[in-house]
Amino acid sequence: MGETMEREEATPQTLRRPALVAGLGLLAMAILAGATNVLVVEGLVTPGNAAQTATDMLASEGLVRLGIVALLVVAILDVIVAWGLYAFFAPADEGLSRMAAWLRLAYAAVFVVAIAHLMGAVGLLNDSQAAAGAEAERLQADALGQVTLLQDLWSMGLAVFGLHLVLIGYLAYVSGYAPRWLGALVVLAGVGYIVDSVGAILMADFPITVSLVTFIGEVLLAVWLLAKGRRAVPVTAGTATG
Repeated sequence: MGETMEREEATPQTLRRPALVAGLGLLAMAILAGATNVLVVEGLVTPGNAAQTATDMLASEGLVRLGIVALLVVAILDVIVAWGLYAFFAPADEGLSRMAAWLRLAYAAVFVVAIAHLMGAVGLLNDSQAAAGAEAERLQADALGQVTLLQDLWSMGLAVFGLHLVLIGYLAYVSGYAPRWLGALVVLAGVGYIVDSVGAILMADFPITVSLVTFIGEVLLAVWLLAKGRRAVPVTAGTATG
C-alpha cells in the first residue's frame, strides 16, 4: 500500500493529498455507479422477462457499453480511494487502515468479475440477433442470467464493502482529527450495506434496502474530506479538527 505513515511523522501536508484523492474519488464513484445502476442495471432490465430485457438492452446497446466503461472506472477509482483512505487514516491506526484498504481492494476485484458478466450479456444478446426460435430464446435467457449474476455478485460484494466502511468509520471515530459524528455515520453506512447483502442472501425478496438511508454517511465522508479533511492535523502533530 505504499510507504507506511507513522503517527509521529504525520503532518497537514501528508494528509492533504490523500484527503483530496479519497474525497474526489468517492464523489466520482457515487455519481458513476449511481447513474449506471439507475439507467442500465435497473432501467433496462426486466426481472424474469428475458425477451423484454433483450429488446431494451439491444435498443440501448451504446448506453449499456458506456455503463460498462463507467463501472470499470468505478473499480479503478476503488483502488485509488483505497490508497487515499489508507494514507489518511494510517496515523490513527496503521494496521486497521491497511486492513480496510485490502477489504476495499477485495471488493473491487469482486466488482470487476461482476462487470464481466454484464459484458457477457451484451455478447449473448448480439448472438441472439443472428439466431431464431428456441436458440434465440435460449441466448436471451442466458443473457438475463448473466445480468442476474452481475446483480448477485455486486450484492454479495457489498458485505465486504460494508465491513470496509465499518473500519473506516471506526478509524474516523478514534482518530482525533476527524469528527466522531462522521465516524458514527460511516459505521452506520457500512452496517447498512452488510444488512442489505446478508438479507439478499437469506431471502429471495428482501423487503427493505437499508443502505438507501444509511449511505448518507459515505457521502458526508467525501464532502468532509474535501472541505475539511485536507486541513486535518493528527492529534500528535498539532490541534485536532472537529
